[in-house]
Amino acid sequence: MELNTLKPAPGSKHVRKRVARGIGSGTGKTGGRGHKGQRARSGGFHKVGFEGGQMPLQRRLPKRGFNSRTHEDTAEVLLSDLERIKTEKIDLAALKEAGVIPGSAKRAKVIVSGKLTRKVMLAGIGVSKGARAAIEAAGGSTDAPIPQPKPKREPKAVPAPQPQAETQSGKGEAKPEKRSGDAKAASELKGERGAKDKGEGKDKREAKDKGEEKDKREEKETRAGPEGKKGGKR
Repeated sequence: MELNTLKPAPGSKHVRKRVARGIGSGTGKTGGRGHKGQRARSGGFHKVGFEGGQMPLQRRLPKRGFNSRTHEDTAEVLLSDLERIKTEKIDLAALKEAGVIPGSAKRAKVIVSGKLTRKVMLAGIGVSKGARAAIEAAGGSTDAPIPQPKPKREPKAVPAPQPQAETQSGKGEAKPEKRSGDAKAASELKGERGAKDKGEGKDKREAKDKGEEKDKREEKETRAGPEGKKGGKR
């Protein structure tokens, strides 16, 4: 075997397709685009998944689950990983230096997996409930805070009905009777006043009529008549 006789394996290399180069190439005339239509035109392209305007498949399928964007920021650390780290005091930098967690990790949390037989002191690293018990059982310690249960919400107290409301309602029922009695007395008083005013007005009108008749009679007697006629003054 020589360098000038080396060839690629059969089928690993293919001749580049030259479209629209005659009918003998198999892709002549229309160049593999077919006859007419949007895909046959220049620029006739839509985004991947476009289905002519109807709801595409990727939007018809239901959503399920949740993918956190920050799930890679927190790395998991096993108890067996703590066992093989040489230093007694372990923090985030020590875990990165030992290659337990990736360099891009921003946080770390110890979970129960494996065994821990030596004393370790964790600083700035989260621990689960079981991992905390395993570390303390081995004589170690951690500065991770103990999670506190959320306080339960107390139900709102409903105010009890007060007895004053009944007494007020009783007073409210008694008031219309009193008002009706007052209205009756007022109407009677008004009727008496009206009758009195009516009688006085009648007397005044009669006196006025009599006075007018008397004045007319006196005026007629004293009026001077024409000369030569009976009844006139000479």
